[in-house]
Amino acid sequence: MEANSKSVLRPLITAGVVLGIGLGGFVDGIVLHQILQWHHMLSSVRPPTTIAQMKVNMVWDGLFDAATWIFTVLGIYLLWQAVQRDDVPRSSNTLFGSILIGAGSFNVIEGIIDHQILGIHHVKPGANELIWDIGFIVLGAILVLVGWVLIQAAKKGDNAIA
Repeated sequence: MEANSKSVLRPLITAGVVLGIGLGGFVDGIVLHQILQWHHMLSSVRPPTTIAQMKVNMVWDGLFDAATWIFTVLGIYLLWQAVQRDDVPRSSNTLFGSILIGAGSFNVIEGIIDHQILGIHHVKPGANELIWDIGFIVLGAILVLVGWVLIQAAKKGDNAIA
């Protein structure tokens, strides 16, 4: 790719990051909130020990899911806009790397703000909850790093798709 590859990759990277934030949130909400039921959005401040408290948590989980849906739809829209441009290279490394950066950033930001600063919930409350929370943040950082490596490979001209 040419010297200005950063500017022509930006629309694809932006789309992938936004899409990754939405998808990362969906994985969190579906796997941790619904399937495993380890926590809900407010489970540390409104423990779901009664039907009324569970309903409050379900509403907040729904609002969280709605926000991740909006990010996902916006990411798809931005991706559509990016691939319509002739000057934006279609690169699977760039797209998947950006998605990983978005999903990883979601974990890092949500893990620091919701789990540590606000304390509204933890990944897996109880014994070793700090270890679970740190693991969530570290996983996010690893996803960001892998995503960055994929984008760097794309900038060197690897893995362009038509």
